[in-house]
Amino acid sequence: MIYLDNSSTTRQYDQVTDLMADIARNHFGNPSSLHELGFDGSEILRKAASQLGSCFPTGGKVVITSCGTESDNMALMSGTRKLRRRGNKIIITAVEHPAVIQTAMRLREDGWDVAEIGVDKNGVADLDQLRDELDESTVLVSMMTVNNETGAIQPVKDACAMTRAFAEKHGQKILFHTDAVQAFGKIDLRREDFDLISISGHKFHGPKGIGALYIKKGIDIPPFITGGGQERGLRSGTENVPGIAGMGLAAEMSCGELEENNKKLSELNEYLYNGLSTEIKDIRLNGPSVTGTTLDEPGRRCPSVLNISFEGVRGEVILHTLEQDQIFVSTGSACHSNNAGDSHVLTAMGRSHKEIEGAVRFSFSHFNTIQEMDVVIRKTAEAVERFRRLGSFR
Repeated sequence: MIYLDNSSTTRQYDQVTDLMADIARNHFGNPSSLHELGFDGSEILRKAASQLGSCFPTGGKVVITSCGTESDNMALMSGTRKLRRRGNKIIITAVEHPAVIQTAMRLREDGWDVAEIGVDKNGVADLDQLRDELDESTVLVSMMTVNNETGAIQPVKDACAMTRAFAEKHGQKILFHTDAVQAFGKIDLRREDFDLISISGHKFHGPKGIGALYIKKGIDIPPFITGGGQERGLRSGTENVPGIAGMGLAAEMSCGELEENNKKLSELNEYLYNGLSTEIKDIRLNGPSVTGTTLDEPGRRCPSVLNISFEGVRGEVILHTLEQDQIFVSTGSACHSNNAGDSHVLTAMGRSHKEIEGAVRFSFSHFNTIQEMDVVIRKTAEAVERFRRLGSFR
């Protein structure tokens, strides 16, 4: 099996699976209980909080959620609720994850003014448009760190600095949120100045059904889920102790090997792109042409993602043909696959309907090898040649 759909979900580290199984068997007490099993559970949560906290800027707090989608919802809904008496405008980009876009649309239904800034042909947000949209009614800006379909590293540092400067000039507060679901464990976030950061465990070799929202020191937002007061009262509900512990360990392992893993991902990404470009004519890269591994390189491509359109062939046809050889890829965001219509990300980049239909996303982890890429190049070239001959768009 060759698994190249890591932007949809990653394989859990074996150590994570073993830890979660042990906790489920032997440390299953409710962390709120006042007996030994409850104490064990609370100690496990404290350790996981420390592991997660070490991957974020110091001084902030990390609130556990059920996933990246909930983290995005919490950031936008609680953030706007906090500042609703001061203004009624939020700003997002046209290429955000549906968890941000659809939450923003719900806020619009409730009377909020939602501004959406565009992107260039590589899917990179337009900072000039952000500058134009910032005004005294703005209370929140949300810009993803790395795009989930193209891997484009967004200019989040500059966008955050621009937002800060505007807010300070006008003596007001504007929250800056970034959806870092695709960036966490691949790009170092520990020295950044963002107010709110969303992550999801299963994107960095942790378990599904668990995520987190980082909240910068000094930022106070109202509760998202009320009840028993867990997670500092911000997100009530009995904690998923095995999942939280698994995410904490996965975060520690992923963030502890950033440089080594990024070097390997870059080699895999560039090798596959160069091989496909050599073996197959009439392909188009969707996203930046150069890879990058830091937020100081906006406009580059995070090496975990490679999105290519194959002229004259449907991406879905390539996906299922490769699947027959146990090669697993994607035609775009897993969260978009259940919806009809073209990718909103590639549409915002100006791609045609045929180019979007021909798009395939390859996404990598450090478990992949160069030898696997040789197989993928050969099998993809065979599939494209075969279906171009047959005319898969007929």
